[in-house]
Amino acid sequence: MKVLNYGSLNVDYVYSVDHIIVGGETQHSSKLEVFSGGKGLNQSIALAKAGVPVYHAGIVGSDGDILLDACKEAGVNTKYIRRLPVKGGHTMIQVDKNAQNCILLFGGANQSLTEEYIDEVLEHFEAGDILLLQNEVNKLDYIIDRAYDRKLVVALNPSPYNEKIEVCDLSKISIFLLNEIEGAQITGLTEPDDILASMRKRFPEAKIVLTLGKDGARYSDKDCEYEQPIFPVKAVDTTAAGDTFTGYFLAGLIRGMEIPDILRMSAKASSIAVTRNGAVQSIPKREEVEAALSAD
Repeated sequence: MKVLNYGSLNVDYVYSVDHIIVGGETQHSSKLEVFSGGKGLNQSIALAKAGVPVYHAGIVGSDGDILLDACKEAGVNTKYIRRLPVKGGHTMIQVDKNAQNCILLFGGANQSLTEEYIDEVLEHFEAGDILLLQNEVNKLDYIIDRAYDRKLVVALNPSPYNEKIEVCDLSKISIFLLNEIEGAQITGLTEPDDILASMRKRFPEAKIVLTLGKDGARYSDKDCEYEQPIFPVKAVDTTAAGDTFTGYFLAGLIRGMEIPDILRMSAKASSIAVTRNGAVQSIPKREEVEAALSAD
């Protein structure tokens, strides 16, 4: 079984602020830091740090060296990443004194995927291989359709949720990894029990992971349901918490772990990530997560 992540690669510009800026306001930033990021890259690196070999596919721009270096350092296979002479994807992230963030995303090269490039990459994968997707690249519906045709196991983190998700055939998704906001956007419901019930009804064969911030995470499939509380920590930056959870959850599935153990491992990895600044840099390695779990 091989794992492919067709996802975004962004340079993150992180500004430390007193509070998230509001319309019409000017505010000084106390610090600017530059990190590798993008939901796709974050999740690939989380998989790699969790011990799972992963191929990443996507496009970087002329400023992409920092992103390729981050992949190689973490052990992510970059053979399917392409480069174009354009401005790459990037974000402007505000992180306030309470570690909350807001993110302005510029798609850049991430929005340059072609059907020919997608087909070229997918030809190297076969039935039973896992494809991880997010919504920071273009042609998401085409990728899902072609992957489904090839009988890949498609895992989707529908973030950010917008009209591009709505044109996708979500019945072709085997694993949903979403937070309560995305769950509400898909189902029109707000209570976790209602979101899960609606998702199970619409996608009866899918595995569903619903993360709930301070209220932990929930898992549901046609056979079982589990809950996982958070590990309380002093958070400094929550930017890659969800991506860390996603990578570790899939890693646990791939290794054949029991769902409660996967949820516990994923929650612990996320709790470590939020105590550190940045996205890629904050994601812990599997050995660190296992040691922290043993110490609890």
